[in-house]
Amino acid sequence: MLQDALLAWIHYLAIFLLIVAMTAQTVLLRPTLTTPTLRRLAIYDRVYAASAIAVLITGVLRLIFGAKGAAFYMANPWFHAKFGVFILIALCSIPPTIAFIKWNKQAKLDSTYLPAPLQIKRARRWVMVEVHLLVLLPLFAALMARGIGM
Repeated sequence: MLQDALLAWIHYLAIFLLIVAMTAQTVLLRPTLTTPTLRRLAIYDRVYAASAIAVLITGVLRLIFGAKGAAFYMANPWFHAKFGVFILIALCSIPPTIAFIKWNKQAKLDSTYLPAPLQIKRARRWVMVEVHLLVLLPLFAALMARGIGM
């Protein structure tokens, strides 16, 4: 029981860190982007990636070693919906990550470089799609935990 509680705690901490990193990206992706902000954006993107990996790993650990057992989750349609949305969010994070990497490479070559407003808008749109999809995860988690639909 303690193991299950600790796995849940670590899983939730990773989720909170992911939300903080995603929020920071959303705040920084403005037309008023500066060169120092570009560097911070890249750092937050790495934190976001690391926290997403931590969410995935702790989720798998909960699946395998959690109190409900893998059979509960594998038979639960909301588990599959939740995992599918998580993967969709991960896929939506690829375009902004590529943009941030390109922008930072360019900024290293030219200290006055800033991405065009359209590029910033495009990256922000992808991050906002992620944010809006993320809202579904707690709903699916609540439905999953209560065994609704099984």
